[in-house]
Amino acid sequence: MKFNDSCAKCMYDRQCLKTDNKEYLAEIKRLLDNRPDDITSPQLVAAFNQLHEKYIGPLPSFKVVKKQYNDLVLSMEEDLRDKLRKSSDPLATSLVMARIGNYIDFAALNEVNVDTFLSLFGDIEMREEEKETYRSFTDKCAKAKRFLLITDNCGEIVLDKLMLEQLKKQFPHLSITVMVRGGEVANDATMDDALYVGMDSVATVITNGAKMAGTVYSLLSEEGKRAVDSADVILAKGQANYESFAGEGRSAFYALLCKCDLFINRFNVPKLTGIFVEE
Repeated sequence: MKFNDSCAKCMYDRQCLKTDNKEYLAEIKRLLDNRPDDITSPQLVAAFNQLHEKYIGPLPSFKVVKKQYNDLVLSMEEDLRDKLRKSSDPLATSLVMARIGNYIDFAALNEVNVDTFLSLFGDIEMREEEKETYRSFTDKCAKAKRFLLITDNCGEIVLDKLMLEQLKKQFPHLSITVMVRGGEVANDATMDDALYVGMDSVATVITNGAKMAGTVYSLLSEEGKRAVDSADVILAKGQANYESFAGEGRSAFYALLCKCDLFINRFNVPKLTGIFVEE
């Protein structure tokens, strides 16, 4: 997905809110002003993080926040499973729930509010305009052998697990792989998070081999590249995965909440609207 000038301004403004370190901000501006045409937002964020460590110091740890939100959603598991059992289409409902988890994003949102997150579960029906994408998704899963889920955030990964449970029930023939981040990046899910929430009980879990909040194919580990290349169906979660993976010539489905102006304007929807699309 092409990075544009409005994204550059937004990213610079967000760094200005974090610090008044002139050397750091000058380097950020230089990076943005001289960025390659094919750069993606997650790649720039990774570069920003290196500059942060150089000029300001270690990046803030999200370990406490990640455990808080993993525990919060784990505490909801059985109630959510009960809702899925009562659903007329548990897989569709689980996809909507998994998308709601994309709200837990401390990188894209200035504030992550528990009450706002919980309120989103007031509507867990798939919208009519998404049902064609959903039919394509189920048709492809029925014919597929290998399914790859590319995850995004902590907490969200618990809902991803519930979705995969439903996917396995409907398509027991699928071999399912889950790809998490290869290192600590804000509140994104890593291998530690995946094991903590029990994702390994429903799928093979691998990392992308990169300390980056996105999926840039050329920067994936060999294991990550094989997972992408061999997958018959790919579902990528969240804005960062869309920004870095869409438009790269891969057939994939994307599920996310629109949290910034780029996505709000691209899909012409209100903030925090869920999107399920196929590329």
